[in-house]
Amino acid sequence: MVGEGRVIMSGKELRRVHVIRQAMEKQITQVKASALLQLTTRHVRRLMERVRGEGDRGLVHRGRGQPSNRRIAAPIKAKILRLYTQRYGDFGPTLAAEKLAEREGMAIGAETLRGWLLDAGVTHFRRRKRPHRAWRARKAHVGELVQLDGSHHDWLEGRGPRCVLMAYIDDASSRVWARFYEYEGTVPALESFGRYVRRYGLPLAVYADKHTTYKSPAEPTVDEQLEGHKPRSQFERSLAELGVELIHAHSPQAKGRVERLFATFQDRLIKELRLAGSATLEAANGFLETYLPAYNQRFTVPPAQAADLHRPRPSAHELACSLCLKTTRVLRRDWTVAHNRHLYQIHDPIRATHVQVEERVDGTMRITHQGRTLDYQAITARPACTPAPPKAHHPQRSVTPPRDHPWRKRLLPERGQHAATPIT
Repeated sequence: MVGEGRVIMSGKELRRVHVIRQAMEKQITQVKASALLQLTTRHVRRLMERVRGEGDRGLVHRGRGQPSNRRIAAPIKAKILRLYTQRYGDFGPTLAAEKLAEREGMAIGAETLRGWLLDAGVTHFRRRKRPHRAWRARKAHVGELVQLDGSHHDWLEGRGPRCVLMAYIDDASSRVWARFYEYEGTVPALESFGRYVRRYGLPLAVYADKHTTYKSPAEPTVDEQLEGHKPRSQFERSLAELGVELIHAHSPQAKGRVERLFATFQDRLIKELRLAGSATLEAANGFLETYLPAYNQRFTVPPAQAADLHRPRPSAHELACSLCLKTTRVLRRDWTVAHNRHLYQIHDPIRATHVQVEERVDGTMRITHQGRTLDYQAITARPACTPAPPKAHHPQRSVTPPRDHPWRKRLLPERGQHAATPIT
């Protein structure tokens, strides 16, 4: 930018002015000037001619204040902005630039698009200031700590039912595994953790919040107080049986990695599901199978240590025996067990007063005693009770005891006679 009587230059141009002036005054040779400015001697002579004819402003770049020769043509810019308004209006510049290149075949830099949108008055993607939180270093190894949480959101934007995204993110590498469920509860937590274990192995610890699925709100019983135990949820008990430590976070900020993941997914994933046309829970989970590998390949970071601390996957039988709902029930004297308003007949003769009912996440059920599986059968209908025949009604006759009856003699003295005086 050149004003009357003054010239605004960059630092590079000011350095050129100093060297070119010294070459013009014969303080240094043109060869030395070309070496200092990293230019050819021919270009140094050209700059000297500009200074003689125009003064110092001759060294100002000729393209300053002019449109770039590499600028995107106005019709293409208008088309990109129109597509953004029509299809990607709530996308951020980075995601919108990706989708424009991927789906529309129009390559555009994210920062270029950001500038265009700001010039057009679109500012919804600007980041808000966040309160400062104490920073915690990542764990050093994959599998050392996995953060778990469920996100309740309208992921399908009304095209399908509302659902919950159960997500697992490795603290050391930010590797993500996730799946959609109808609700956040014990069965989805057990089922999702089983899928995670079958894919990656058993982590050393899981970091979750104090949702009733992960932490029991019950008060300890007298027996538990005497034994020094606390009530455990089914999820806590399952992880303890598998040797996985469950750590409860005291605030959402404590498990910030998975919380930030949901903030990203509620922006990116929800739009990817929209573009894919997913309208059911099954379609959304099918989309995750292809989306998550690409997401992890792009956003996973290398851990500080290369060792993977995931323990080997347990057998399918061991995993199913731990990741289930276990309830202790009374074994009645007729070898029946009542559970969830149903009655079951035990066929194996055992000497016990209680048995354990295991409800698997696949819908099957087992009844066990001291680890032994019992043979049982559901009683679909109770035997009808045969009513007793009605008794014949015989009217009773009134009986008057005779006058000489002992009962009448002791308690009912005759008239005119006094009762016997008790002997003292």
